[in-house]
Amino acid sequence: MIAPQRGFTLLELLVALAIFAVLGVAAYAGLDVVLDAKDRIETRADQLGRLQMLFVLMGRDIEQATDRGVRDNFGDPLPPMFGNDTALEFTRAGWRNPAGLRRSELQRVAYGLGDETLTRASWEVLDRAQDSEPRSARLLDGVSTLEIRYLDGAGEWRGEWPAASGAGTKLPRAIEVTLDVKGWGRITRLFRVAEAVVSP
Repeated sequence: MIAPQRGFTLLELLVALAIFAVLGVAAYAGLDVVLDAKDRIETRADQLGRLQMLFVLMGRDIEQATDRGVRDNFGDPLPPMFGNDTALEFTRAGWRNPAGLRRSELQRVAYGLGDETLTRASWEVLDRAQDSEPRSARLLDGVSTLEIRYLDGAGEWRGEWPAASGAGTKLPRAIEVTLDVKGWGRITRLFRVAEAVVSP
């Protein structure tokens, strides 16, 4: 005689469903933690990449600063470099021209901070006309402060440039840039100015 087949009771089904539900919630919570960590890592890596690109670009510009003054939109002369403790503008050499366009290999650039965003402005011409407008590029967001110092020919740090008479150079020997970046704290970089020559 064949024994009757016995199925699951309602209570057993409910217990099994409860166990699967607990396992599903735990798996979802673990997946959520992993995805959140992935997003945070990607955001931090992106910001680190932007920081590195910023310092590469700024270092390349500053190292190629050159002793060439310009005229502003009204025809008034501007020194080769001028700035204070929060902004900087100067002429740089080595503006690459792979297309062979009819333009100078010198370029006027400026760095400044506004609305917690560090920007770089550049002009197509050195001596500007009244309608000359710079191209502005956003380099880094989340910057709360920008501090700039200039090392003169006598080895003294100054908060603005051009320095007072007797500084010994038309260009500073080095420029120190300090940023306070959200999530990274204070970051300081020192850039040399290759063309700065101490006067005898």
